[in-house]
Amino acid sequence: MHRLSRRSVSAVLRHGAARHRNATAPLSSANLFTGLSGEAETKQRWYSVLAAGRFNSIGSTKAFERNNVPYLGIRYESTAAASESSDPPAEKYEYQAEVSRLMDLIVNSLYSNKEVFLRELIRHVFESNNASDALDKLRFLSVTEQELLKDGVDLDIRIQSDKDNGIITITDSGIGMTRQELVDCLGTIAQSGTAKFLKALKESKDSGADSNLIGQFGVGFYSAFLVADKVVVSTRSPKSDKQYVWEGEANSSSYTIREETDPENLIPRGTRLTLYLKRDDKGFAHPERIQKLLKNYSQFVSFPIYTWQEKGFTKEVEVDEDPADEAKKEESDEKAVEKKKKTKTVVEKYWDWELTNETQPIWLRNPKEVSTEEYNEFYKKTFNEYMDPLASSHFTTEGEVEFRSILYVPAVAPMSGRDDIANPKTRNIRLYVKRVFISDDFDGELFPRYLSFVKGVVDSNDLPLNVSREILQESRIVRIMRKRLVRKAFDMILGISMSENRDDYDKFWENFGKHLKLGCIEDRDNHKRLAPLLRFFSSQSEDELISLDEYVQNMKTGQKDIYYIAADSVSSAKNTPFLERLLEKEFEVLYLVDPIDEVAIQNLKSYKDMNFVDITKEDLDLGDKNEEKEKQMKQEFGQTCDWIKKRLGDRVASVQISNRLSSSPCVLASGKFGWSANMERLMKAQTVGDTSSLDFMRGRRVFEINPEHPIIRTLDAACKNSPNDEEALKAIDLLYDTALVSSGFTPESPAQLGGKIYEMMDMALSGKWGAPTIEYQQPVTSAQNLEPVEAEVVEPAAAEAGSKN
Repeated sequence: MHRLSRRSVSAVLRHGAARHRNATAPLSSANLFTGLSGEAETKQRWYSVLAAGRFNSIGSTKAFERNNVPYLGIRYESTAAASESSDPPAEKYEYQAEVSRLMDLIVNSLYSNKEVFLRELIRHVFESNNASDALDKLRFLSVTEQELLKDGVDLDIRIQSDKDNGIITITDSGIGMTRQELVDCLGTIAQSGTAKFLKALKESKDSGADSNLIGQFGVGFYSAFLVADKVVVSTRSPKSDKQYVWEGEANSSSYTIREETDPENLIPRGTRLTLYLKRDDKGFAHPERIQKLLKNYSQFVSFPIYTWQEKGFTKEVEVDEDPADEAKKEESDEKAVEKKKKTKTVVEKYWDWELTNETQPIWLRNPKEVSTEEYNEFYKKTFNEYMDPLASSHFTTEGEVEFRSILYVPAVAPMSGRDDIANPKTRNIRLYVKRVFISDDFDGELFPRYLSFVKGVVDSNDLPLNVSREILQESRIVRIMRKRLVRKAFDMILGISMSENRDDYDKFWENFGKHLKLGCIEDRDNHKRLAPLLRFFSSQSEDELISLDEYVQNMKTGQKDIYYIAADSVSSAKNTPFLERLLEKEFEVLYLVDPIDEVAIQNLKSYKDMNFVDITKEDLDLGDKNEEKEKQMKQEFGQTCDWIKKRLGDRVASVQISNRLSSSPCVLASGKFGWSANMERLMKAQTVGDTSSLDFMRGRRVFEINPEHPIIRTLDAACKNSPNDEEALKAIDLLYDTALVSSGFTPESPAQLGGKIYEMMDMALSGKWGAPTIEYQQPVTSAQNLEPVEAEVVEPAAAEAGSKN
């Protein structure tokens, strides 16, 4: 790759700037340099260092003079030859580390995304060439050393880019560095000036010190080489009269330091970091791309960040008419009055500084001072939503772990989230460390996946991050933070459920009810918080969802358990024979019609010391057992039960007298420890289900009969009088198959069941309504015996004559 030398690039920039040195861009309407004092020569202002060659000054700056807007300063006359002759020789230094390996690790392995380079250089690098930390340190030191601010330059950060040449410049007005500090901080990889500064503060036991400096790893600066072939650091400390330039290239084991003598490149104080981007990464130099990265990662840095942006304003200009057209008009109408000259609206382009970040994050403000409209606006802007959230929670936690957070419950679920609730990767929680965005890509570290719909921001000073500051490391601090965030999320949801407007929670449940049911399966520790939030249909509320608390309030005297049945729909649930006796006793039964419902309830096991009972399982206890009556029934129908069991064989585990039926002859109950009919249906429907496990998990099936039903009494008579009668045995088979379907199971051979029903219908309907009894036999035909028959063509006239005869 062809690289420009430092001097050639400097000459290009100087010559480009010289053409427009008297047409510098005005500042924006906001006064960016308030509070400056001193003589005119000390009020040095920042100016464009890259865009001058292509800067459109709108022809003149007079249009802005009426606003009394200060200008960016002056350029100094200089030529490339003069600069080259006056530059002192650069001194070469070797890195104090095995750079060939460590640099490769930083550039190729440490960071997963190249775009974080700007975040690192703005906030996470060293105390001097890191803009934000350099400003923090200067602000702290200036309390006791006021002469550090004698130049009067405001504390801010300015970023300028040249998309054509692939150059990015980051300038801050912070503390800057001396020559020795350049060697110590930038010449030694993994050494941080911020870390030393914090250590000194700690040793001095200065309790009032502002320790909000987080560039403590000492490798963030080298993230610049993710996108740059060459990096130039020009810095000036208020403690020094000289400005020094550090230059380094990627894949090089050395760097150079020289004194800056070109007056055009001098800065009053601070550091200017210039990146010469790689060919494939020049897209990062686009002003809009820079602004987007800043808003994503550094929007809430405590110092103002300005970017060099192209702007425009409209104005009216006169349009010259064609002389020929004017002559024609004069000839046609000599008395015409002078008409108004034609004008058109044009847009004039110019470049100016634009404030990019917000200096005061909403979560740092007192919740009492923030209105609901402000919370909603922040939510929409941060998460690109168009509807107001259902609820929000702004809180601060103190103690072992200190952090601030704002959480939101969305009004609607994203279209992708409706079907994929089990995705642990979420981008709904934006994590900040000291107001610098770290990541929004987590694998359940901050929130369990069943609460992945909750959106919000979390800002902490104590989080343990890996060296690239992209991965949240597992630690006790993270576990405590997760626990508190989950509790706050439950408090929000509970607040929605207790709202006077019931529609709010109905809307929430429609969008996120499945998430809470998943929580019953995955989060055993929060069952007590989850259970009151669940909603189901029931036998007494088929059209409106009820809570478990409402179910408990409606329980009848003597009812000890919470009854439920799982089915594919409310219609299927309410027509099942399992409900007959419970409805007679006015016991309410929950309808679990969502596929996840049954598993969720089974994991809950109980609610307020009352067990959940599946009414389709064997040994159902309705609280009205009569042992004497049961004993009598077993004696009376014991032989019939054994006869039916012998006929059904291994298809059922046992045949018993039922205590849950009133109008149906029989029902097929599931074993206590096996799948229910609904679960068996769901498992069979799994696209990748293992059918070999069905026989094992299906468990035992209990055939329960209603001794008071006419069919059972008829079979009882058949058992005692004609136990080997073929029609009676067929009736048992048909009874079992019918119970299989009515109990929610799938028959093994639907066609065979259909044949049995047709046969029974034929027997029942034979001779009815005066119809002759015909023994129907299916004709057997063979394709081989069929002979082709020629069709006779009859003419219309012949057919008509035949009809007359």
